[in-house]
Parts: sequence; structure tokens; C-alpha cells
Amino acid sequence: MPYLQIQTTPHFYDLTPAIPGAATLVFIHGWVLSHRYWTPITNTLASHYRCLTYDLRGFGASNHIPPSVDSGNGVTPDYGLSAYARDLETLLQKLNLGPVWLVGHSLGGSIALWAAHLWPDRVQGVICVNAGGGIYLPEEFQRFRRAGTQIVRWRSSWLSRIPLLDLGFARMMVAQPLSRQWGRQRLLDLLAAHPEAALGALLASTTEAEVHRLPQVVASLRQPTYFVAGGADPVMEERYVRHLASFHTLFHQEAGNVSVLPHCGHMAMLEQPSALAQQIRQYVEAVARMDTAAKPIDSHRATTAILQKPMNGV
Repeated sequence: MPYLQIQTTPHFYDLTPAIPGAATLVFIHGWVLSHRYWTPITNTLASHYRCLTYDLRGFGASNHIPPSVDSGNGVTPDYGLSAYARDLETLLQKLNLGPVWLVGHSLGGSIALWAAHLWPDRVQGVICVNAGGGIYLPEEFQRFRRAGTQIVRWRSSWLSRIPLLDLGFARMMVAQPLSRQWGRQRLLDLLAAHPEAALGALLASTTEAEVHRLPQVVASLRQPTYFVAGGADPVMEERYVRHLASFHTLFHQEAGNVSVLPHCGHMAMLEQPSALAQQIRQYVEAVARMDTAAKPIDSHRATTAILQKPMNGV
């Protein structure tokens, strides 16, 4: 298994072979998930683009992190969005990749937006999947933080031995049940997540200041930035996706920057992998037809007809 050291944590990554003249896509997973959930997408897109998947610090196969306080300098690790964006920039630098497209799911979408904001020369474009927000609802966020905190603190390895629990995970946050295999994987990734990282990422990304800062980040982006919503997403409803997308210039262009997968919940890459892969390819190829160096946003008007064509498969 390939690893790269970032800060003090070994990061797992998987990089497909380069394709001459093709874009590089970097996939960022969501909270208490892992790189594995992008497999249905990369299996399709790897013949068209170079694809990088990796596990965020503290999650998946990157969950071996040192104690929270370094005895040498007393620094507590940062699990905020900008910190994870810095991890990503270091990974891209070590792999000598860029400019790249970032494709982020849920929390990973927010990390992608931050990375594009901090390193515009390294990020060619962003596609957020089941990711939105920018509106802080105190009571709802407090309930969400309490529930997430309880989940992290009450995890135990014996949960993996409870009969049929994987069936419950296969039904969580989705419009239609996933296969039992994915339910099992979701349970294992939840249990594998480092407790400090799981709790730290949850709390750092849901503060009022962080929620209100995200629209400012989107508004600052000059790269093409798109959002894919699930029409039946119970976690990140379409209206919240559109709200965050509205801060980007493309939202007000004729073609817009939001697409919706009907009858899809919060796990688009597993629920509708073919449709999502086609949408990603559609966005990337449309931008490839532009002169992005000269007119990365205004020339988007020329691709309106392309983006509005129905998807006929990858």
C-alpha cells in the first residue's frame, strides 16, 4: 500500500497511470468515510483521466496519527477545513501533480473549496458532490454536533459483530438501500476513524464562524466550480447546495453550476455512480474546450449548449 508522510501522519493514496493530454482528478471523501467509496467512479473514469484517491488524516488507512499533543512543542493538531486543505496541497506537491480537478464529497467538498481558494495555481476546477451549506441554523447544528459526538465516543469494535447492523448502515442517508457490502464498509470505516480526528473534524467544520466563512471562500474562486446535489439527500438538501453555489460567478450564467441527480440521497458515488461519473466528465470536458488561461469564467458561456445536453452514458 503506497503512503506519503504529511506532517506526522502517513497518508494512504492510490494514483492511476498518467494519460497524455488528460486532466488529473483528485477525489476527497467525506466524514468517517474513506477513499474506497470513489471506486465505482474511478473504475469508470480512469480510462479517461488520471485519478488520485487518498484517505484524509485520521480516516481510512490514514488513521495512524500521533497523540494530540506533541511533547516537543506542545502543538495540538488542527482538524479544520483549511488544515486538511494544506494536507492536500502537500500531497499534490510530493506527487508533483497540478493543476488538478478536485472532486469532494460532503466534508470533502468543503476541503476542496478551501484548497482551490488557498492554491489557485494548483487547482484547475472544483466539483462538489452532496456538499453545500453556508447557512448556520443554531439548533440544528447543535443537535448534529451532539449526535456526531455521541457516535464517535460510543463506538466499539464489538459493533462489527452485531448481526444485520450492516443492513442498517446500507440504508443510512440514502434514497435506496445500498448493497450489504457497502453497509459493511461504512460500519468498518466509522469504527476505524481515529477518535480525535473524527471529533475534531466534526466540531471544527460546523462552528458558526466556519459555516459563514464558506460562502466567502466560494465567492473568491476564479476557477470553474460546480455542485452536484442529490434530489432526495436528507443530509445536504438541494436548497442548501444551491445556496452555497450561488456565491460563485457561474451560478448566474445561463448554464449555471448546479446539477441534480433525481432520487439520489447523500451517497451519490454509490447510489448513482454512472450518472455522477458522466456529470463529472461533462463538466471537465466542457471546461477543456475553453481558453481557461485567458477567460476561465466568461468563456463558460460558450459551453452552455454542451452542459445542457442530456447525459447518454460515459
